[in-house]
Amino acid sequence: MKSILFLFSMVILMATSCKENKECCAQPTNSPLIQASIGRVGASLDIQTATSAGTVLMGGSTDVDEAIQWMIRKSGGGDFVVIRATGSTGYNDYIKGLGKLNSVETLLIDSKEKANLESTRNTIMNAEALFIAGGDQSNYVQFWKDSETSKAIQYLIDVKKVPIGGTSAGCAILSGYIFDAKNGSVTTEAALANPFDPQVSVTKNFIQVPFLQNAIADQHYAQRDRQGRHVVFMARMMKDFDVRAGMGIGVDEKTAVAIEETGASTVFGTGNAYFLFADQLPDQCEPQKKLKWDNSGKAIKCFIRAGSGKGTDGLHLQENPPSLPTQFWSVVDGVLKSN
Repeated sequence: MKSILFLFSMVILMATSCKENKECCAQPTNSPLIQASIGRVGASLDIQTATSAGTVLMGGSTDVDEAIQWMIRKSGGGDFVVIRATGSTGYNDYIKGLGKLNSVETLLIDSKEKANLESTRNTIMNAEALFIAGGDQSNYVQFWKDSETSKAIQYLIDVKKVPIGGTSAGCAILSGYIFDAKNGSVTTEAALANPFDPQVSVTKNFIQVPFLQNAIADQHYAQRDRQGRHVVFMARMMKDFDVRAGMGIGVDEKTAVAIEETGASTVFGTGNAYFLFADQLPDQCEPQKKLKWDNSGKAIKCFIRAGSGKGTDGLHLQENPPSLPTQFWSVVDGVLKSN
């Protein structure tokens, strides 16, 4: 009888201790009733292939076939995984039809619970290429930050070295700093008039990609007149986080920037890519005041590269930018100017 009471007491003690110290019990969850995978095409079993690293920043709207094919080549024909927080499996057949791949699988990671599933983590870690679909980047931050999903993505970047890409919101969360859209979107006019408008929410990213650590990306660029708000994002990044040499990459719709593991870049598609560089802090970046960032009309160097089907040389992100940009940009009393 005493032995039974002793064992019962030990069980209660262990359960109480684990409940009080959740840190010791934190593990990826394994629930057969909840799964992130919503569809897979191709082989049912994974394979392992030789891969090479690279990053694709796609500007939204129609996807750029050539950029996806660039990722497929770097994947070695392995298993291609798409992650998203809304939507369906539309990428599966599309990507599978662009090149030789073992499989394409889509994960719908629309909750913290799914982001911490063991099966979610394993599927991502076993991928030879990863693509982040468009949607709302605030969902990605809310669901994926500090989760098994974010750890698995970083593993692909740092250890396995596979190609990573994203379009629209998926592109937004690949730069070192992000417009997280937690308070909704923001227009150029509103951002320039007040860089601290509540909708201008710039944070350090939970994913860190080579060559983009001190960068912030923006998409749907010329089509939605986002040049001005992008400059505000850069100003906030540099001011709030003490970034002394800031970079911005803006990408038009139907356009993609593919960055090699060396830092060389190629622009695919029908629009432009915009590489922005600034090495001086704004003259005025304060709440309720218009942005001022002049430096004699040369506050920001802007290099514009047109995309093409075969790919056009972009900038080499490992090297200092050329001395003569396509344009100089500045902001005078909340108005973006170029020359």
